[in-house]
Amino acid sequence: MFSQQPGSIGIFDSGYGGLTILHGIRQLLPQYDYIYLGDNARAPYGSRSFEVVYQFTRQAVLKLFERGCHLVILGCNTASAKALRSIQERILPEIAPERRVLGIIRPTVEALGNITKTRHVGVLATEGTIKSDSYSLEVAKFYPDIKVSGVACPLWAAIVEANEADSPGADYFVKRRIDQLMLKDSLIDTIILGCTHYPLLMNSIVRNVPDGVRIVPQGQYVADSLKDYLQRHTEIDSMCTKRGKCQYLTTESEERFRESARIFLHEDVDVTHVNLEG
Repeated sequence: MFSQQPGSIGIFDSGYGGLTILHGIRQLLPQYDYIYLGDNARAPYGSRSFEVVYQFTRQAVLKLFERGCHLVILGCNTASAKALRSIQERILPEIAPERRVLGIIRPTVEALGNITKTRHVGVLATEGTIKSDSYSLEVAKFYPDIKVSGVACPLWAAIVEANEADSPGADYFVKRRIDQLMLKDSLIDTIILGCTHYPLLMNSIVRNVPDGVRIVPQGQYVADSLKDYLQRHTEIDSMCTKRGKCQYLTTESEERFRESARIFLHEDVDVTHVNLEG
C-alpha cells in the first residue's frame, strides 16, 4: 500500500507550533530529511472532540505515509493527547505495522524526574490538552510522587500567530494564567509549556514566573528522545533518508503559511498545498 523505500521523517501539527518541535529536532539531527505537515486550515484542534482530533490526525498520518515517511512525530500536544494511542492501536497494526508514530508528551514527561526538586509541576496548555489529563496520567506512570496542576491558556496560541508575542497585551494574558497556576499550587518549581506555540512567548513567561521556577519547552527534550529512539531502533533509522532536506506541506494557503512560518523559523520556506479530506 505504501512505498517500502526509505523516506523522510514526518512531523505533523494542527498549526504552526510544531515548527518549534521541528526546529529543535533539526538543530540536533540536521542530517535527516523531514516533511512538516500543518493542518492549518482546520486549526486549532485544542477545543475539538477526541473523535474529531483522531480523524484529522489519522488523515495527516496517512498523508505522510503516502509521502514515504516510515516515522511520524505528532508535534502537537492535542493530537498526542487525544489521538496518538488510537493511531498506534487502530491504524498501525492494520495497514502499516512496520511504521511508527510517536508523540511529544512522553519525552517531555520523562525529563521531569531530573528537573523538579519540590516534585510539584505545573502545565500550561490548550483546553483540550488540559481536559485530557494526558500530562497527569503520563507523569503518574513514571513519577507517582510528582503532583501535577494544569491551567488552560486559550488565547496564547492566537497571540503568537498574530505576531503579538512581545506586546503588552500578551504580557497581561501570560501573567494572568501563570498567576492562576501558582495559586493552584505555590510549591510548583517546574512549568511545562504543553503547547508548541508557547516557546515564542518565552520572554513574557520568564518575566512573569516566580524566581526559581524552571520552564520546560518541548523542542529540546523531544529531539533528545528522538535521537535516542533512532539509536535504539536501527531498523527505523535505516528507513530514514539523510540528505539534510526539509519539505513543508499545508492545508491552508501557501502564502499564509509562509508568512506565519517566518514568525516561528525566522526564515523563508517553500511550501506546497495538500488536501487531507477525501
